[in-house]
Amino acid sequence: MATRRLDQDELETYFNRIAKALGIRSVEIEVTSLAVGDQIEADWIGMMNISYDPKGDAIDISTDRLDHRILHPKVVYVLEGDEGLEAIEVERDDGTKEIVRLRAPLLLTGPAA
Repeated sequence: MATRRLDQDELETYFNRIAKALGIRSVEIEVTSLAVGDQIEADWIGMMNISYDPKGDAIDISTDRLDHRILHPKVVYVLEGDEGLEAIEVERDDGTKEIVRLRAPLLLTGPAA
């Protein structure tokens, strides 16, 4: 299992790779900050899409129950195991961290960035 930091210029390409392989994947979204503590935003719901909008500088997550937007991602880490992508951790510029965990790993297709 390896955690790696994505460069800003590879965010759009990386999230496009996720979207192509995704289908519907069960995810948990956790938000953690000093102001609110640890909060589960979504508890194992079906994620249908994830993308990065470079113009709006935002990561958009579409699920079967809610749409979630992470504005101004400062740092993005991905946890990749032998079977594929397991989690994404995003730190916003205000220090808030958002963690998207996949119940089952996602094997990414296409060329790596």
